[in-house]
Amino acid sequence: MSGLSYEAVARFAQQGGTVYFGVLFFIGVIYALWPRHNETFKRLAALPLEDSEDDHVQP
Repeated sequence: MSGLSYEAVARFAQQGGTVYFGVLFFIGVIYALWPRHNETFKRLAALPLEDSEDDHVQP
């Protein structure tokens, strides 16, 4: 046998997945809170309140 049991591989996959998705989450939070994206998110937050649907598509 190679020395890798199912439990060892499962534990590695669980811990690696937790770290991977944790890093992705923090990258997403940093992206959302970056000052350069402030105006974009404000515009997108106001879209449901607009009456016209023509303004949603930008050329």
